[in-house]
Amino acid sequence: MTALPVIALMVVAAQGAPDLWPHLLSHVLPAATLETILYLGGVGLAVLAIGTGSAWLIAGYDFPGRRVLGWALLLPMAMPTYIAAYAYLDVLHPVGPIQTALRFVLGITDPRGLHLPDIRSLGGCILVTSLVLYPYVYLNARVAFAGQAADAIWAARTVGAGGLKLFLRIGLPLARPAVAVGLGLSLMEALNDVGAAEFLGVRTLTVSIYVTWLTRGSLEGAAQIALVLLALVLLLLSLERWGRRGVVFVGDPRPADPRPLSGWQAWAATTACLLPILAGFAIPATHLAWKAWERVSAFGLPPDLLVWASNSAFYAGWAALLTLALGLSIAFAARRGGGLLLRLGSMGYAMPGGVAAVGLIIGLGWVDDGLDAISQLLTGANAAWVLMGSGGVLVLAYSIRFLAIPAGGLDAAYARLGEDFDSAARGLGCGTWRLLGQIHLPMLRAPLVAAGLIVFVDAMKELPATLLLRPINVETLATALYGEAVRGTYEDGAVAALALILIAVLPAILLAWLQESRLPSSDRAVAAPPPSLALSPAPAAE
Repeated sequence: MTALPVIALMVVAAQGAPDLWPHLLSHVLPAATLETILYLGGVGLAVLAIGTGSAWLIAGYDFPGRRVLGWALLLPMAMPTYIAAYAYLDVLHPVGPIQTALRFVLGITDPRGLHLPDIRSLGGCILVTSLVLYPYVYLNARVAFAGQAADAIWAARTVGAGGLKLFLRIGLPLARPAVAVGLGLSLMEALNDVGAAEFLGVRTLTVSIYVTWLTRGSLEGAAQIALVLLALVLLLLSLERWGRRGVVFVGDPRPADPRPLSGWQAWAATTACLLPILAGFAIPATHLAWKAWERVSAFGLPPDLLVWASNSAFYAGWAALLTLALGLSIAFAARRGGGLLLRLGSMGYAMPGGVAAVGLIIGLGWVDDGLDAISQLLTGANAAWVLMGSGGVLVLAYSIRFLAIPAGGLDAAYARLGEDFDSAARGLGCGTWRLLGQIHLPMLRAPLVAAGLIVFVDAMKELPATLLLRPINVETLATALYGEAVRGTYEDGAVAALALILIAVLPAILLAWLQESRLPSSDRAVAAPPPSLALSPAPAAE
């Protein structure tokens, strides 16, 4: 299923006009590729600094507000990148609240008298995207730092290593595999983004796919750009695997206790952990709430808000159910020797939504053509767009995109269940379906719930695939917000954005609670880490 979009892209890209590749190579790909690489490089550096820095402070030190900040640092995960960009466009506008307040303080009356860096730039896009995506690094690094051996930390401190030196020489190298996983996930999410990049004026390869197909009407050109993007994805995957290389660290398995801080150092640590929360979640969410209140108090709720929300929940809910069923099947097959199926089924998470959408449009278009020909031959009725005109394609795209989440999570959970359970059940005459339903499912309830919540939230936030594959005249919260932002009607879009955040933040909090209740350590990691791109526990560094 996940291979269908890739095969379809290759076939259609090869069918393009002879002069299409030269045009793309001359006018589209060089600039888009360079901008994408610069964008990914900036986001990578920023999420590494924010994610590992905050994780090191939370895991290694005790300071005021540490426990609250530990889970609050996850809140930006509920903020889609395009919503953050949408909010900051308004917050940092020349007549927005920040510049208006600065002009008031400085005594400047002319709106053009204060010149701040434009948020509509590559640097602005990197900053906004990084503030939302750093939790992917934070989650993995937080777990790795909290579980590092106490004797390694103690030995380093006895020879005078402390502070930044301890972090760079001991903590970060030991956590390198986990950090590489988080970095790979954050870069994949950045590469998948289309809304934030377009809002902030950055022409990435993903944006180029959307513009080439929908604006210029060239499906072949979009397929060719998608293949270039897929090549970049494979490069990122290779770098992620290279970053996770290493051998098992041998030492005292007891984690080190957090070191108490006092005075200005304690408040500096609190401030350092608080700033990403404010910038990545609190400021955009508060601004959206204010704008939404202005809109609602003046005009009431948008008449279609409940329709948008129900459409989002409907498609995301069906996607979660389908993805869980497929993920459970793949993980169960992998337990019985189907490891190749697990890796093939997990390719979709490394495939940006725009690439998967274009590939599905092409592949299922062939199926629609075949069904139409058969229908006309047998009944004379037109059966065109049977699949492509339905919401099932959108559900299928979500499932392909996020199949790695339940497949990888359930495979890891199966690894903790010994084969003795299966052997004993078979010895008592338990068949395959009974083994799965009565033995495995009760033991896998927690990872199933966690994976379902993650898929539901990610499907609610997914924009590129939704824009390309939604049925005609169907709007979700994500597409409604995108449309309002394009038209410049920020107040109407703020209501949809706030509704999407509120829906997404509740499962995120539930996930944090579920994971904290399952971890044995007294200093638990506060949320379920996202699935590894390799779908296996990352080995510790030497």
